Amino acid sequence: MVSIKDIASEAGVSVCTVSLVMNNKYHHRVSNGVAQHVRDVAQAMGYKPNSVARTLRTGRSHTLGFITDEIVTSPYAGRVLQGAQEAARRLGYVCLVANTNYDSQMESQEINALRRYNVDGFLYALMYHRTVDIPSSLANSPIVVADGEDAAGRKPSIFPDDELAGYDATNRLIKAGCRRIVYFGSETMIIAQRDRYAGYRRALKDGGIPFDESLVINVLESTNAADEAKRMFDEIRPDGIFCFNDVRATFIYEEARRRGIQIGTDVSVISIDNQPFIIEVLKPSLTTLELPHYAMGFEAVRQLVSIIDGEDAVSVLHDECVEQISAQDDTKTAMRCSIIERNSIVT
Repeated sequence: MVSIKDIASEAGVSVCTVSLVMNNKYHHRVSNGVAQHVRDVAQAMGYKPNSVARTLRTGRSHTLGFITDEIVTSPYAGRVLQGAQEAARRLGYVCLVANTNYDSQMESQEINALRRYNVDGFLYALMYHRTVDIPSSLANSPIVVADGEDAAGRKPSIFPDDELAGYDATNRLIKAGCRRIVYFGSETMIIAQRDRYAGYRRALKDGGIPFDESLVINVLESTNAADEAKRMFDEIRPDGIFCFNDVRATFIYEEARRRGIQIGTDVSVISIDNQPFIIEVLKPSLTTLELPHYAMGFEAVRQLVSIIDGEDAVSVLHDECVEQISAQDDTKTAMRCSIIERNSIVT
């Protein structure tokens, strides 16, 4: 078994230095370069810390409870977990994941199970942007909400800047020369619908294009999306279409195909989500905005560990994902969606 003495000898540093780095207490004592060298040597030598002994010695487990409704089952929202795990790894933590399937009784059981592992803090991750009441059992624990907002406004919350996403999507169509732009939105009044619609209207105003209520079409995927796509091409005849999400864009593509309308040549289409199972099959490929799932998970862990260990402890991650933060206050962090350019917009 590799010991910290073995690592110290191989890395050419003191046992004290290795101990500080392995316990994530090296800040202001060991340079970031030396700390990274020690971690690299430890990994190369196959060092496995004795987590039980460390927990007994410090009262800390260096584990984080990751509680989620269903994102671990999603092919794209699961990147929240990937981002969280990467940030945790670099800060000397491990994420323990509990999937609740929207079941409050199961959630309570999973929280109790995580507490038995003596987790140091909790990430409360949601499938989509919404406000949520934090379980009372977590009220006094370090906690950060990912892809949602604490309804009470007390806990740090990280979420997509949906208003800016709506603005950026609409503005991209305006820059392509579109003037008759449909918003193919959602009848479900969730935060994303409200904010993306607001961004659409703001972009039109800034672009000097009068708002036209008849160009706003809100649909449900399961009922009227196909019929409204037909009506849009029959009656409205837009030159640009901003879809609330990639699923709704599929109805636009299907109706355009039936009519012989060439997307990317006759009409421009942009969407939000960047769902791999959709964008990989649509032809021409769909220009879309990618939700910042990875960045939200990464930033959530950064903020959570800063609560647990202090801001100095996360200084090594200071510049990570910061360019995606579009707005921030004491408890809320909004993150910008990135435009993924493909072939659905007229050039």
